[in-house]
Amino acid sequence: MLRKKLTEAVAYLSSRGISKPETGIILGTGLGRMAGEINIEQEIDYSLIPHFPVSTVESHKGRLICGKIGNKQVIAMQGRFHYYEGYSLQEVTFPVRVMKLLGINRLLLSNAAGALNPGYKKGGLMLIDDHINFLPDNPLRGKNHDEMGPRFPDMSQPYSRELNKKIEQIASDENIELYKGVYVAVMGPNLETRAEYRMLRQFSDAVGMSTVPEVIVANQMGLPCAAISVLTDECDPDNLAPASLEEILAVAAMAEEKLTRIFVKLIATL
Repeated sequence: MLRKKLTEAVAYLSSRGISKPETGIILGTGLGRMAGEINIEQEIDYSLIPHFPVSTVESHKGRLICGKIGNKQVIAMQGRFHYYEGYSLQEVTFPVRVMKLLGINRLLLSNAAGALNPGYKKGGLMLIDDHINFLPDNPLRGKNHDEMGPRFPDMSQPYSRELNKKIEQIASDENIELYKGVYVAVMGPNLETRAEYRMLRQFSDAVGMSTVPEVIVANQMGLPCAAISVLTDECDPDNLAPASLEEILAVAAMAEEKLTRIFVKLIATL
């Protein structure tokens, strides 16, 4: 069934002229403006693509954008899907499989996250070096399709060392402060309690509600990944102030220029 759905989605996108994009990009909460850097050739609503979920989060546009950054062909998701929206993790990660079958050979991801590390400040960027999956499911649960990857994929290096080194060099060249750390994915959609923040900060640097499922599937399919979190709030359990979606989006918008600059320059080097 999964293979049939993938075949139909890929066939539809191919019929729209999408052919062999090199880089896939997933733009997270409040981070859709990078689409402005793409010389757009196709812009397709998720609702038109067979078997694609539809984004229900207001800040996610829900469009697949295909075109070029410089002379590099890219395909970008302007809005992603989350477990808390009611989708299974197989549905959440369906677009990653579609992009891989269309021909991408790397995946760049972004997200909005809360800063757990007391040395990391909101408005900053964190390069994800590793992750912890606290979601109550796994996108690989169920029947394995051997043609898409092994039953038990290795996760010793879920984020590409090569891509991360390039990102760190670009950030240094551009004088952009770039933290580096461990991202933990939780179910949401509520933000965490003080006690939960105290627990999570013992073993991670930032917390969010996405990214990890996509990276698990990408690794199974042999797709190198890099991911950057925009830190939109500071999760200090001893000085915790209520956080609103409006504030999170405002902080993400302020930091987005730096994230966009890194990704655009990275794509130019690939």
